[in-house]
Amino acid sequence: MKKTRILVLFGGRSSEHEISIRSASSIISGVDHNRYEPIPVAIERNGQWLSPQHSATLLPDEVAGLCSTGSIKISMQPDRCKGFDVVFPVLHGPYGEDGRVQGLLDLADIPYVGSGVLGSACGMDKDVLKRLCKEQDIPTLPHISVHKDNLRDSIEDIERKIGYPLFIKPANLGSSVGISRIDENKKLLPALEYAATFDLKVLIEPAVDAREIECALLGNENPEASLPGEIVTQTGFYDYEAKYIKDDTRLIIPADLEPEQVHSIKEMSVKAFQSLGCYGLARADFFIEKNSGQILLNELNTMPGFTSISMYPKMWEASGLPYTDLINRLIELAFERHQGYRQLSFDPK
Repeated sequence: MKKTRILVLFGGRSSEHEISIRSASSIISGVDHNRYEPIPVAIERNGQWLSPQHSATLLPDEVAGLCSTGSIKISMQPDRCKGFDVVFPVLHGPYGEDGRVQGLLDLADIPYVGSGVLGSACGMDKDVLKRLCKEQDIPTLPHISVHKDNLRDSIEDIERKIGYPLFIKPANLGSSVGISRIDENKKLLPALEYAATFDLKVLIEPAVDAREIECALLGNENPEASLPGEIVTQTGFYDYEAKYIKDDTRLIIPADLEPEQVHSIKEMSVKAFQSLGCYGLARADFFIEKNSGQILLNELNTMPGFTSISMYPKMWEASGLPYTDLINRLIELAFERHQGYRQLSFDPK
């Protein structure tokens, strides 16, 4: 049987470049090699696309040995791409998870894993995500968004509407890069300026005493939700070090929740996924306030991490879907969505 050739696209221009390499390594290692032939293609931090041969050198030796490094051709024009059948764009953050690469693949008429331009862009921009969710009566934390050019002028408004303690984060980023918890005025402007080094728009929201719960989504028009998991950190919040460097964060899967809480989280996850126009996969992140018990949607990640310690695959494994089967299903969903678009008519007659 001829193997399906998967172009695993990784790296990218964002600050999540290294996490993307780890995710790609896990996918290449975990894919069913009897059915699929993974081809690595890396994007450098400067935006340059590398050949499969060069890309493989960025991966651990044992992973590189599992890759195909044959000749391929990548073009933005339909029917010009050669040497692969489907793309798994395991890119995290801007210039990869935000719709830019998805638009390029749409122009090339190539099937790919994950959401399209709309869902990717809306999921990446936390300000837009929260606005859309509020329209669908999905509860989220109150927030203010501020442009990079207006940071100093926004301080009074932030203190009046949000108050301390608060969190500051880049509106378009993930993996907790650029996030600060602030408890007093003198630290506010430096934290705003720090977040603005990563994005032109900065998001400010109140800090809440809450449990951090996540739920994985899988599907196209009618997605399924996994068993939720809980993140328990030793650092106060799930920052970059807690996610990828330290090993003292506890991942509890399934989370210790009441049945009605599980139902609400799954229902809200699916509703958010559909409201943003997502496809393929996503991970919904929630807060459960400890005092009130209120469930609040925090974020929706349209290309969650696939590292060996990532919550997304672990939640599906706990729900009965092993890692390799999960990758198989994501590839099937990519072909299904692409076929659906190919059946649309572009002829006005």
